[in-house]
Amino acid sequence: MSLIKSIRRDIQAVFEHDPAARNVCEVLFAYPGFHARQCHRLAHTLWNRRIPFFPRLISHISRFFTGIEIHPGAKIGEGFFIDHGMGVVIGETSEIRDNVALYQGVTLGGTSLLKKKRHPTLGNNVVVGAGAKLIGAINIGDNVKVGAGSVVITSVPANATVVGVPGRVVEIRNPDTDTVEKLPDPVWEKIESLEKKIAELEKTVKAMRSAARKTAANSPSEKADEGI
Repeated sequence: MSLIKSIRRDIQAVFEHDPAARNVCEVLFAYPGFHARQCHRLAHTLWNRRIPFFPRLISHISRFFTGIEIHPGAKIGEGFFIDHGMGVVIGETSEIRDNVALYQGVTLGGTSLLKKKRHPTLGNNVVVGAGAKLIGAINIGDNVKVGAGSVVITSVPANATVVGVPGRVVEIRNPDTDTVEKLPDPVWEKIESLEKKIAELEKTVKAMRSAARKTAANSPSEKADEGI
């Protein structure tokens, strides 16, 4: 895809993901995610040509003006969209395929200090909610949705929805039939089980207290006091 067509695709992605976008001028001059994407194009080109210093300088300047930090080595596909963007961090070995949307505060981070693949790979049509953290050389399948605030440290299959800390798959959508398979959530099931046990214990304690009061009211000492 030519540069002009690629930039047009980025503009189109804004309108696809953000109902607040009014016109192209707004996107060109008032969308930091769009600005960060275009700066990364230049930085990534220089990075691939092994030009020292300048790719990181461009990335740093972009971060200063947009609040979005994208390492020049990160690979980003077409139709990429960052909404609001403040606090977004994309590491060096991250790979982002086509039509991916990230919201503010998202981190694609690494855990290893070795010079190898250490950041996530995101498939096509992935949406990552605000504040989510994807850590390590994990693979996020096509059409995955990551809930806001989730911390994902393991790979996720295609068409899944992930929520929680740590992130867990709660449903998988079948793209052929457009049906959703709800998956059991062991953590939530355990919480519900504990809540039921607590409620049962509270009932037992109340019953014991009530019985103790009745026993105390009918005890001989109480009756003797009443006779006096």
